[in-house]
Amino acid sequence: MTNFDWAEDINCAVTVCDTEGVVVYMNSRSRATFNKNGASMVGKSMIPCHNERSQAKIREMLSQGTTNCYTIDKNGVKKLIYQTPWKVDGKVAGLVEISIVLPDEMPHYVR
Repeated sequence: MTNFDWAEDINCAVTVCDTEGVVVYMNSRSRATFNKNGASMVGKSMIPCHNERSQAKIREMLSQGTTNCYTIDKNGVKKLIYQTPWKVDGKVAGLVEISIVLPDEMPHYVR
């Protein structure tokens, strides 16, 4: 497994799973988001935590190496969710999800 020291204290949630959907890493923000009851998801499958549509998307990303990006609004907080494969020797080894809280007002530039 890759060293994720860089991700531990960045200002977004980083969650990493393997090709079976088993969580192999959660940074501090991810743990705070998903471990409401104090239980860690590392070593557990994330698949049962998702509905059927999301499970199909996860399977697609793992098998085809595709990326998924969208925004959500949860409890009044808007977030950007970016999910993409991570690879070892060119083969999909799992998925990385980066969840970023978006400010209410955010500039957009066309360059």
